[in-house]
Amino acid sequence: MGRSRLFRLGVVAALLTLLADQASKRWILNGFDLPHRGTVEILPVLNFTMVWNRGITFGLLRGDGGWDAVILGAVALGVVVALGIWLWRAERLLVAVALGAVCGGALGNVIDRARFGAVVDFLHAHAFGYSWYVFNVADAAIVCGVAALVLDSLMTPKTQ
Repeated sequence: MGRSRLFRLGVVAALLTLLADQASKRWILNGFDLPHRGTVEILPVLNFTMVWNRGITFGLLRGDGGWDAVILGAVALGVVVALGIWLWRAERLLVAVALGAVCGGALGNVIDRARFGAVVDFLHAHAFGYSWYVFNVADAAIVCGVAALVLDSLMTPKTQ
């Protein structure tokens, strides 16, 4: 498969990820009205829990200053540009789709920072006394995309 086709597939993956992320957040905020409900059990291992994440991934480096959202958004956009260059050079389908998922997820969270000054997180997985951080569709796409990139790097034969 040619690089231009892989690039287009990666862009489609990014757009689908971005659309799924923003649609889910819009529904959570406006349709389901989770900000007023707080936490709603969906399954015994999954809740909808409203969290405004002002930090980076999983709430790390949380800052409440006015410029934090701008700085984090700018850094994320820089990462998306770098990943876009990598996507343009991608030679395998898994890499192209994974990069698209990461870019789409990053852009979804950048849009949140621009709109709200924080990222909308609402998925809370928990089981057997363990609880994961509250996350969103964009975060899941980023994690899955990075995992696919790691898997690809482990499975790709090294040439010398």
